[in-house]
Amino acid sequence: MGAQSREKRIAELLEPVLAEAGLDLEAVELTPAGKRRVLRVVVDSDNGVDLDTVGEVSQEVNTLLDSSDVMGEQPYVLEVTSPGVDRPLTQPRHWRRSRGRLVKVSLVAGGQIAGRVTDADDQGVTLDVDGRPRAFTYAELGKGRVQVEFRREADTDAAD
Repeated sequence: MGAQSREKRIAELLEPVLAEAGLDLEAVELTPAGKRRVLRVVVDSDNGVDLDTVGEVSQEVNTLLDSSDVMGEQPYVLEVTSPGVDRPLTQPRHWRRSRGRLVKVSLVAGGQIAGRVTDADDQGVTLDVDGRPRAFTYAELGKGRVQVEFRREADTDAAD
């Protein structure tokens, strides 16, 4: 079985359990690591993911994988994690979860734009660009990325 086929089978097996826990499956990554493999399961939710949830879900995922044949006989290490800040924004739920965050996104028509996500729904996203709202459909946007901010402008105003 190829890696993509195995990852797809793993995703199909895990999605119902994760959905029951209120989580979305963002990615399944199976990579070789010496004599073992590392299975990274990336989960997220509208409310974020805390360590307690990761721990509980890890146990459920581990039990489910052990009771199926999807991983085969080769040993593996399971990692359940949440997406990092550098995850590309590609789905409406990613944009929705980034409300209030500064993002940079490439435009399908060319160029890039940076702004703060003020609203997002299933059709598109509204960014505050230099104090003015600009609405985009997802078809107009490429991948977006959240920008790391150590001090927001509003934070510096409050400090003065």
